[in-house]
Amino acid sequence: MMEMSRAELVRLTSAWTGDRFEDGRPRVPEDTLGRLAALTAEHAWHVLDENGYPYQYVGGWRSTQDRPLVGRAVTSQYLPIRPDLNDAVDAAGRDRGFAAGSQQNTWVVDSLVAGDVMVADIFGKVSEGTVIGDNLGSAVAVRTQAGAVIDGGVRDLTGLSSLTNANFYYRDTDPTPIRNVTLAGVNIPVRIGLTTVLPGDVVFGTRGGVTFIPPHLAEEIVRQGELIRDRDHFAKQRIAEGRYSSGEIDVPAWPEPIEEDFRAWSLARSTQ
Repeated sequence: MMEMSRAELVRLTSAWTGDRFEDGRPRVPEDTLGRLAALTAEHAWHVLDENGYPYQYVGGWRSTQDRPLVGRAVTSQYLPIRPDLNDAVDAAGRDRGFAAGSQQNTWVVDSLVAGDVMVADIFGKVSEGTVIGDNLGSAVAVRTQAGAVIDGGVRDLTGLSSLTNANFYYRDTDPTPIRNVTLAGVNIPVRIGLTTVLPGDVVFGTRGGVTFIPPHLAEEIVRQGELIRDRDHFAKQRIAEGRYSSGEIDVPAWPEPIEEDFRAWSLARSTQ
């Protein structure tokens, strides 16, 4: 089982210059995560695209809750089982203190802390690719208060959906247990859909989609996203009031009188 050292993780995510977890993952501040939850996937994509990261959004999910998921990625990768590799991973797990015969997917769950999001690359496998059910889901919810993104299956959907303190994104459900796969790595780069995800990425789940945000861009996304959101609110309000037409508002750049009106509107809101 591959697992990067702290030094390797720091090198891998060197664009981030802020606080880090003991394992080396970037630790984006809680305030930034909380503000991000009020934005949309479009707000995030706009900034990501401007900075050369246009492929960080993955759609086509199901989720257990109709609310955002925000947290920091703990990545894991599973491969189709190969006996010699599986034996080596089991031995590595015992060396790390995991009980002989324990399920490898539980090792990842046991590593999670508050604010983490479990991100599992299981190559889209649903039947026998059910990384979590309601028991492990309960452990994820208690440990993270956030949830998981499973590029594969889940089981016990009724129980998972009852865990209102966490949100789980998944491809489909199946009654089979996870089997015939091997945990190949933890906190390594993984592929989710057509997106590369690094440990410590900010996971931003919205209705139907998940955006994986490089940590060093999270604050800029929040700052610009809040501005875009406010301008959208202003535009809709002024159109509804009949003050401006859609043709005056829906242009690449507003003329100065509208910009001046927006600044006054923003100031009034900030003092309320």
